[in-house]
Amino acid sequence: MSGDPGLSHDAFLGGRLHIFQPIKGYRAGVDPVLLAAATPARPGQSVLELGCGAGVASFCLVARVERLLLTGVELQAFYAELARRNALENQLEMTVVEADLRHLPASLKERHFDHVIANPPYYERHRSTASEDAGRDMALAGETHLSEWIDVATRRLKPRGYLTMIQKADRLPDMLGACDNRLGSIRVRPIQPRLGRAAELVILQARKGGRAAFALEAPLIMHEGVSHKHDGDDYTPEAVKILRGGQALPWSG
Repeated sequence: MSGDPGLSHDAFLGGRLHIFQPIKGYRAGVDPVLLAAATPARPGQSVLELGCGAGVASFCLVARVERLLLTGVELQAFYAELARRNALENQLEMTVVEADLRHLPASLKERHFDHVIANPPYYERHRSTASEDAGRDMALAGETHLSEWIDVATRRLKPRGYLTMIQKADRLPDMLGACDNRLGSIRVRPIQPRLGRAAELVILQARKGGRAAFALEAPLIMHEGVSHKHDGDDYTPEAVKILRGGQALPWSG
């Protein structure tokens, strides 16, 4: 697979990880890196990633937190195989289950995890135009409703386990509406491209059985200034620590 001209070999976390992903099709950017940074995992805990794609979020997380027990669920065989390949490439261990998250195998339904993380498709199928690339289309606008992602995640969590999810900001009402009384201690962090710009992404975290009050965290500002004024990236120091240094995105409290 490493010689496949249809794949690129991309560095993440300042070169700590190298990931194979398709040149054409869905390609991981900063979103899974932010998702990993926001997950409050501790060494030795178990993590389930729903819709793991090529595995970027899980691998970024284990690059920061050692000895995690990683499991990924991925519907598309091509991306499931890429995740396995990337685990080998980076000398990491991850069990990748090829399955529809709505119809998980019995062996996975019997397990519960300290953390469930997810970067679900950002667009609703009936409101989006299909991509010519089937893999990209499924990743960006899948058939599974956001409420189903949250329900499956909640079922797979241990008591007091954490759900951490990144999504477009305009889907926040859907996310909050899907968090039923099994989840609490909900916190939301907006991801703002620049000062003076509206948030484009949000990270939601909820705890199974949590009872703390809802918290809206201060936004993470991704880029310096109010506009892009020169070639190259202009990430804020906080963003650089996460994207290049692999540091955590802390939550208050």
